[in-house]
Amino acid sequence: MIVAELVALIVVFAPEAQARPLLPRLGVASVYAQWLALLNVVVLCSLRPLFAQLGVRSGYLVAWALSIATTALASAVVCRMDQALGLGVSVPPGSTLRFVLANATICALIAAALLRYLFVLEQWRERVQAASRAQVDALQARIRPHFLFNSMNTIASLIRTRPAEAERTVEDLADLFRAALGSDAALGTLGEELDLVEHYLRIEQLRLGTRLRVERDFADPPRAIALPRLLLQPLIENAVYHGIQPRADGGTLALGVRRHGDGVEIVVENPLPPDAPVARNGVALANVRARIQYHFGARGELHVRTGPQVFRVTVRLPGSPGR
Repeated sequence: MIVAELVALIVVFAPEAQARPLLPRLGVASVYAQWLALLNVVVLCSLRPLFAQLGVRSGYLVAWALSIATTALASAVVCRMDQALGLGVSVPPGSTLRFVLANATICALIAAALLRYLFVLEQWRERVQAASRAQVDALQARIRPHFLFNSMNTIASLIRTRPAEAERTVEDLADLFRAALGSDAALGTLGEELDLVEHYLRIEQLRLGTRLRVERDFADPPRAIALPRLLLQPLIENAVYHGIQPRADGGTLALGVRRHGDGVEIVVENPLPPDAPVARNGVALANVRARIQYHFGARGELHVRTGPQVFRVTVRLPGSPGR
């Protein structure tokens, strides 16, 4: 639509079109150019199944030829209607062929450049998505070794004294690993993510005891909403390892989940140690941000706010994945 309007402006300011007043010329040219653009869009979009079966070069050539043919046919129809009804295009009698060829030539040049631009843009998007997907897979495959070792030590210490808790811890660890080794393409639900967070927190509370305190603020969370698997666990793990564990007296981890429009808002807040660095563990946050971008595009948000004594991460997700 923008390109069509630019073409209309160029045509209006052409020397041979200066005889008539500017505004009427601009109005007629804009309506005509936008109508041709919309007509081409409708034709090309309706033939998307055909283009999907063609190769890149053949699909490009077919789309280009269809644009020229559509413009030429539409120009001929408009020319005849203008001569019969006086639409304001003002094509002189006997100039129908010239008018059609001029429009077809302009369309050929613009369509060649525009289709090429759109093709390159789509290739770039696919490469960005492929790179993000590879990064997500690589980051998802990494499981924090210290958490695994600490969990195994915790289980070993519980086997003789509290075998029931040891068995439950093994089940919690198995659920976490099952989710970590799953495919990121298969989305889970918010309810499943909250259950995995509970598994993780139970394991860490056995290790940290009363030093780890958890406050939950769940205001009617939409548990059925779709989101990537293990999206929240890295944020909770970040809060425990960098906020609670370094403090001698521990601290309180606050987890809030509430509806936000048709989606959900998740807030994770933890205290900061006295000697906490300004930027900490950017890998986990970069992982979560990359996965949000991959699944939700610009509709998903991750905001980090560092205060004097608290560190807060806010995640907002739409009601459905996709860009």
